[in-house]
Amino acid sequence: MIPPASKVVKNPRAKHGFRGRTCSITAVGSYVPEKILTNADLERMVDTSDQWITTRTGIKQRRIAAANEHTSHMAAKAALRAMAKGGISPEQIDLIIVATITPDMPFPATACLVQQQIGAYRAAAFDIEAACSGFIYALEIGQQFIMSRTYDTVLVIGAEKLSAIVDWTDRNTCVLFGDGSGAAILQSRPNAHGLLTACMGADGNKADLLSMPGGGCRCPATADSVSARLHFLRMEGKETFKNAVNAMYTAAQESLRRCELCISRIKCVIPHQANQRIIEAVGERLGAKPEQVFVNLDRYGNTSAASVAIALDEAVESGRIQRGDLILLMVFGAGLTWGAAVIEW
Repeated sequence: MIPPASKVVKNPRAKHGFRGRTCSITAVGSYVPEKILTNADLERMVDTSDQWITTRTGIKQRRIAAANEHTSHMAAKAALRAMAKGGISPEQIDLIIVATITPDMPFPATACLVQQQIGAYRAAAFDIEAACSGFIYALEIGQQFIMSRTYDTVLVIGAEKLSAIVDWTDRNTCVLFGDGSGAAILQSRPNAHGLLTACMGADGNKADLLSMPGGGCRCPATADSVSARLHFLRMEGKETFKNAVNAMYTAAQESLRRCELCISRIKCVIPHQANQRIIEAVGERLGAKPEQVFVNLDRYGNTSAASVAIALDEAVESGRIQRGDLILLMVFGAGLTWGAAVIEW
């Protein structure tokens, strides 16, 4: 029997006089493409090896979308799976938020394309861009609409086709990334706190550590920009690693503090799936036991905004998360951006 929510955990929103509705994730779903690109496959493409990739990243394979399969397609498939699990019809969805750095096109928003594909014609729709931190940012935005009673059902999606912006001649980055999508249905659920808190941050002073220089108004597409390979992802690996560990740890600690929780109370820790060494470093600093931390990095690589969304769905499906459990999400991405969230399932 699940104890009343008020006896499970402190709700920091209530402590600060919040009187709106609570917001819970009532269903999740995910989708990854069929094509598997293994480390052995990459050995034939660039100067690398399975051992080099595995020891430095923990990644063994990743999923690659088909040429005619775009971010909106993957997002829609994850959304439909979440809707099926939650018994949600397209007509019930009030708002669609898609977090992505690989939209189908600069405009219209990928969320509008998803709306059309799933038939949610009542819904408002927009995209957000916070790179790998996008799913937590989108959850917190969606929650505001639920708590304020503006909307009753919000669909949040993290989706990426990173294979479209990866430089397949750069062995330091092409081994890291994959494609996929994850979706969550947000609603108010009686007698549950749901999304307890989210701690988000950014540091634009370090924007050059992880970026795609070309394609915007600063560097529009020209023959020169294409030949200079400015329309592909670029990353300063060592500095990104250091900042990722520090930022995720700090955000996670602050989120736990707000809820008056220690790490031992958390049933499942779901970090951004970017690098096994980053995951282990953050887990050790938090004092989390290895069995608390959910990892699927070895099978999918870094899927950016889709990362924690896919992992959350798999953790629920595998039975790692049960109703009433407390979970901790942690993310870090380009911007630099980062965040953590504590959720009562």
